[in-house]
Amino acid sequence: MREHALILLLQNDGKTYEEIAIFISCRYRTVAHWCVHGDADNLDSLKDKREQGNYRKATEQYIELLLETVELPPKELGYEFGRWTGERLSTCLEQQTGIKFSSKQISRILQKKTTFISGQSTA
Repeated sequence: MREHALILLLQNDGKTYEEIAIFISCRYRTVAHWCVHGDADNLDSLKDKREQGNYRKATEQYIELLLETVELPPKELGYEFGRWTGERLSTCLEQQTGIKFSSKQISRILQKKTTFISGQSTA
């Protein structure tokens, strides 16, 4: 939010989009976006709207289901393949929960959880 306010202040000071981008070391498109969508009289307009409702976070129940699923052989759940991949887990869990995560997100969740579990067991 601070960067967004700074963009508006610099624009108000007469700086061009390019000068602002160079000054605060960000992309020209970022400056253009906030100069058009930001309102100096409304601080809420400086919040990044992508944070609202567009971002999905895996709940504890989802993670628990993921960890249970990855422990089961896929054939036990009726699949023809023998090994889980991030994409296959994503598809399987989307069918069960209605929540879609990318294969990379699934892999990150698993990596965090297995690191946490293995770190916990050695302590």
